Amino acid sequence: MLYQWLETQRALMRSLDAWTALAAAPWGAAPAPAAEAEIGAPYHGDARLASVALPGCDWIYRLLQATPEPPPFHIESVQLGERRVPVSEDVVDRTPFCALRRFERRFAPACADDRSPAAPDSDNPRPRGTPCVLLVTPLAGHHAVMLRETVETLLEDADVYVTDWANARDVPLAEGRFGLSDYVLAVERFVRTLAPRGLHIVAICQAAPPALAASALAAAADETFAPLTLTLMGGPIDTRLHPTMIDRLAATHDIEWFRHTVIDAVPPRYAGAGRRIYPGYVQHAAIVAAHPHRQVALESRYWTSRLSGDQAAIAASLRSLREYSAVLDMDEDYFLDTLRIVFQEQRLARGTWSVGARRVRPEALTATALCTVEGDRDDITGAGQTHAAHEICQGIPGAMRRRMTVGDCDHYDLFTGPRWHEVIHPALREFWDAACDAGHPSKT
Repeated sequence: MLYQWLETQRALMRSLDAWTALAAAPWGAAPAPAAEAEIGAPYHGDARLASVALPGCDWIYRLLQATPEPPPFHIESVQLGERRVPVSEDVVDRTPFCALRRFERRFAPACADDRSPAAPDSDNPRPRGTPCVLLVTPLAGHHAVMLRETVETLLEDADVYVTDWANARDVPLAEGRFGLSDYVLAVERFVRTLAPRGLHIVAICQAAPPALAASALAAAADETFAPLTLTLMGGPIDTRLHPTMIDRLAATHDIEWFRHTVIDAVPPRYAGAGRRIYPGYVQHAAIVAAHPHRQVALESRYWTSRLSGDQAAIAASLRSLREYSAVLDMDEDYFLDTLRIVFQEQRLARGTWSVGARRVRPEALTATALCTVEGDRDDITGAGQTHAAHEICQGIPGAMRRRMTVGDCDHYDLFTGPRWHEVIHPALREFWDAACDAGHPSKT
């Protein structure tokens, strides 16, 4: 078992923690493993030598810590107009494999939301009638915290709820297995809870097919559970269209090949010992191999900020590195289900997907506005694969649809960086406003 062997090697190599601390000591700086906590501390001695020594020690530590724990979201406030509004974070619902994390803007009793005419009351600091956003995150390697920048931006518009998927290594076997249907049912549960208040759903990457399925199942059960809007960004709705390297890999190997090649078992030191999983270390290697330029850019930004001595830049670049490198293990059933249902059989696009005894019927979405967003340089989700959602959601009127293909935009640009901030988010805000203005039941 490679997982067990790697864990043994990590245990041995963790003894180097003491070495990194001693190596950093001559420069009067904090040990590298504590670098994030001490990021604001001033350097002593030769500042330029320290600026090189510390990232070197930190790089060794991060290299040995192949699957580090994710940093917290730690979003304390958001800028709304001329003021900063505090943000609280808590978990409002939970399944064994997912925590529904709420980020709530805490308005002072005398203030109103810049984008809502309704004032808050003393019992609930959130303005009454303000729709919320459910960010359905992909379970595709990275922890949900990699979308921290996305959450911060969405908080400018509404309270944000985030699906924070559990690392399968930490879920005891007694909690059962977790497949793609379980993902859909968890999202449907959250949709049913939030939809009556007014709900905008944003689903990214591999979250798009199950988010669409969950929305359709909820709407078919009761119209009051239909979200106001559904936005799918860079998601593989129909992988028959312009297949990428990922799509071709899935199509040219059968399920048993993946089962024997990449599936491992969680070693004894974790709560999920014995659970069969697609390990995070394999995913991280695949991600870096497929997008080496992104890893290089993040490392370069970190080293440049260290050399500059800009403490804010150092903290931001280190956080970005740790968010990107923190990966999780996926349950075997979920990984293989996704390969088969989404990438090999395209059941959603073909109309053959059932969750339990219920057929997924996208045409049940009749009162939900639909927006699809693609990047013209996306090498993870091929051109047209996300826009294909419009073909299967036949019940949505044309006036309630929007397609966006963003120029000079790769997969990660869809939810981070200038394209997200300057093009996509403003367009989403207009889309949401138009959906509400069209007479959807968004406010009470």
